[in-house]
Amino acid sequence: MDITKISDTFAVATQILAQDMPMLKAQGMTTIINNRPDGEEGHPSSSAQLQAAAEALGMAYHFIPVVGMNFPQAAVSEMAQVVTQSSSKVLAFCRTGNRSINMWARANELADTGVDVSALVAKTSFKLV
Repeated sequence: MDITKISDTFAVATQILAQDMPMLKAQGMTTIINNRPDGEEGHPSSSAQLQAAAEALGMAYHFIPVVGMNFPQAAVSEMAQVVTQSSSKVLAFCRTGNRSINMWARANELADTGVDVSALVAKTSFKLV
């Protein structure tokens, strides 16, 4: 698992596993967002397994899957709500992190947070689509 810090309160990661949750909690993550659909090729864990592991440690868990680089308005709205209402550090993940960073960018735009998404993303290896 690779974690890329985007801001003081948001990071994206490649695929995480249930056994990663204690380390994520130790790093201060309080909210986990899974942008990877169950059953996607190479997906080693189900959302239910990840949710159980996160919640056992007192972390919030949200399953907001997106397929490919398609970002339905309902998913973006849900992501915006989770990100803006979280009181601390949020980690979103998918297979490579690309879907998660793009969901976050769209969520910030929708919520009109004033965050300079382009400047933050430019400091990473991710690309906005």
